[in-house]
Amino acid sequence: MAISMYQASIPIFIRNLNNLRAILEKAAAHAEARKIDPAVLIGFRLYPDMFAFGKQVQVAADHAKNGAARLAGIEAPTSENTEKTFPELIERLQKTIEYLNTFKPEQIDGAEERQVTIKQGDSSILYTGQSFLLNRALPNLFFHIATAYDILRHNGVELGKADYLGKN
Repeated sequence: MAISMYQASIPIFIRNLNNLRAILEKAAAHAEARKIDPAVLIGFRLYPDMFAFGKQVQVAADHAKNGAARLAGIEAPTSENTEKTFPELIERLQKTIEYLNTFKPEQIDGAEERQVTIKQGDSSILYTGQSFLLNRALPNLFFHIATAYDILRHNGVELGKADYLGKN
């Protein structure tokens, strides 16, 4: 049996955002236990031209939210990107997960050939739904979650591969 577009997208988005939420909870506890100002971790970046931790979380949530909406052929709700604390970032992930839970298989299945257009400046990139999911939405989600994880590991938060992968 073939995997459907819904199965390859919505549950994957939700699982990975839940894993990221658990990672943020560990980071918040780490900061509290070690008397570290959470703003230091949230504002930390691995290199000057990379997004800071908080922005990595926001962008990961956006790739899941916008990816689902584009596959369904609808407009995604906008986010203000005002989160500055662990509780606010966790709430953003929770709201994104709740939004993803509103999608039904019939909205996503069959989107393999649906045209998805991504505007970048004055130009546009055209994808089929399947190409968009496999070559843009999922890789970007994984990239930003892995980068957020790496920032926290670099700063001493006790995380392991099992935190990134989550429970089976």
